[in-house]
Amino acid sequence: MAEISNAIPEVSAIEIHSQSQLNWVIEDSGNSNKLYGLNDEGQILKTITITNARNIDWEDLTFDHLGNLYIGDFGNNSHNRKRFMIYKIKKDDLKKNQVSAELIQFTLPKDLESKNFEAFFITNNSFYIFSKENKNCVVLKVPNQPGKHIAVLKKQFILKGKYNKVTSADISQDGKTVVLLNYYKLWKITDFKDDDFFDGKIKALTFKHHSQKEGICFKTNNEVLITDEQQAFEGGNIYSFNLD
Repeated sequence: MAEISNAIPEVSAIEIHSQSQLNWVIEDSGNSNKLYGLNDEGQILKTITITNARNIDWEDLTFDHLGNLYIGDFGNNSHNRKRFMIYKIKKDDLKKNQVSAELIQFTLPKDLESKNFEAFFITNNSFYIFSKENKNCVVLKVPNQPGKHIAVLKKQFILKGKYNKVTSADISQDGKTVVLLNYYKLWKITDFKDDDFFDGKIKALTFKHHSQKEGICFKTNNEVLITDEQQAFEGGNIYSFNLD
């Protein structure tokens, strides 16, 4: 476990890439339009300002296989947001202090406009975006192409048990495992075909402590990193969790 710098108390996502030595994080709504690179001790080593972006509600991060990083600005706590953004930061731009991101914009199908979203990942050049709610988990699909899109409903699925709001998601580098994060647990999904994730084997893994866990990413195919927000005397850490 590592303690995250007090300068960024509301970390909402974490992402790492095999070609990067840093743990990349963001903060969510009400915070700046900055991307932070942390070392393994949680100290800020790199700060990148996204000059053409505003942090309406940045919620998750994902890397593609080429090393490009994407910021998901799709939080919808007010349930009345109309336009959603994904910002693409090119691999080489991660070396800079200020960058202009490539814009991927999408809207929701009309019957889903009240949904809130906090989690996504990219695979096979498409984004899969997961809703945050206690009942049906809605999965949207958006192409990784600049411009404006209408998200496509991929699946609705009921996660069993209580406290099922998904706050972050990732897919392993080998493409065989999906993880969905919650404050109290994560779901490990395996044995799925193509992008029919919820048709696979789903196993809930419960944590030994409760905190506002907002970010998850794969470190290896069997190990994930998790971040939580600072809340009073708890949180503000990076945790390692073995899926086996």
